[in-house]
Amino acid sequence: MDIRKLQKIVVSALEDIKGKDIEVINTTKLTSMFDRLVIATGDSNRQVKALAQNVQDKVREAGGEVLSTEGEDGGEWVLVDLGDIVVHVMQPTVRQYYNLEELWQATPAQRRKAVEQAASE
Repeated sequence: MDIRKLQKIVVSALEDIKGKDIEVINTTKLTSMFDRLVIATGDSNRQVKALAQNVQDKVREAGGEVLSTEGEDGGEWVLVDLGDIVVHVMQPTVRQYYNLEELWQATPAQRRKAVEQAASE
């Protein structure tokens, strides 16, 4: 599936369930593992799970493939791996703590420093 079409499906699925602060980060120049990182916030365990499930449902309905999901049991942070796009749905405190936006938008040197700093804590 075309990356732009898949991205549109993902964002729309998150908006359908009132996902907040949806951010799409183009990672093509940062990693070869995936092309986009989508991050969204849900206000409760139930909403986080519903957002992630809606993404999976809409992608499958459009003929796309969901490679894997993680974190559905807890509902604080659910990751949906769609291959070219990785979706992170998080509760506000988890999103603020891990700050994936800053990590993925940083330069490679800044990312290395952040990873080294986190490892030393």
